[in-house]
Amino acid sequence: MSAGFRIGIDLGGSKIEGAAIDAAGTTCIRRRIDTPVHDYRGTIEAITGLTKAIEQEIGTTASVGIGIPGAVSRVTGLIKNANSTWLIGQPLQDDIETALGRPVRLANDANCFALSEATDGAGACAETVFGVILGTGVGGGIALRRQILPGANAIAGEWGHNPLPWPEPDEIPGPPCYCGLSGCVETFLSGPAMAGDHYRHAGQSLSPQEIARATESGEPLCRSTLERYMHRLARGLASVITLIDPEVIVLGGGLSHISALYRQVPQLWSRYVFSDRVVTRLLPPVHGDSSGVRGAAWLWRADETP
Repeated sequence: MSAGFRIGIDLGGSKIEGAAIDAAGTTCIRRRIDTPVHDYRGTIEAITGLTKAIEQEIGTTASVGIGIPGAVSRVTGLIKNANSTWLIGQPLQDDIETALGRPVRLANDANCFALSEATDGAGACAETVFGVILGTGVGGGIALRRQILPGANAIAGEWGHNPLPWPEPDEIPGPPCYCGLSGCVETFLSGPAMAGDHYRHAGQSLSPQEIARATESGEPLCRSTLERYMHRLARGLASVITLIDPEVIVLGGGLSHISALYRQVPQLWSRYVFSDRVVTRLLPPVHGDSSGVRGAAWLWRADETP
């Protein structure tokens, strides 16, 4: 097995991305395939097939790290807390290791994102980085001195399943969440949540990207939707700042491309943070959509082999 390459796999709700990273941290190969939604066995086959295809291209086997939309229970070894609900209760790590015939490492996808951006991305000079995923779901990960902080229950950083702080009257009790509770941050700040909020208020079926573009053109209903979203994001992140006080917060996921977030949200969160001044920086990712897969690859050190 080559110590020169590490393979990262980012298992998303709609796509699976794989990449081979060389010893210098350069992405040499990057491939994407569709996620077999609601098909657990198909997901195993897709991940192992993508891994083998990348190894065939680089001409050697390599370590494999996988970012997943959930966590591995430290009690059972089974997947928990996954918004890709067909993974819940499954022995994903064992099944992939059996299929590949060697050990792999799994971590929450937001943890992988945070690790990547803390290593050589937007938070490279920061001691504490909070990585945020704003996409199909909402997740978070904490990197401390360029190491993932998983937590005692493997849920550190999972702010998406805290309640939205300082709710307005029309935000109570909040939308139901797949986790069984209502009013979770994810039900307000995910991509589908923004689209649903816009439909309820404006009667228009638009994606978050379409809402953002229309806002830039001055469309008032879309501007109102984006303003509600940014106020909610500011409240959610203010609670994170008060709790762990990161130097940098990096946004990832599809909604991280909305440029207005970086201008407006830091102005809004100051009202809610328990400090006279807030120096935490809100930044876009340096590696963009590649950050999750890069962080997954770095679950193995360069000098390690499985």
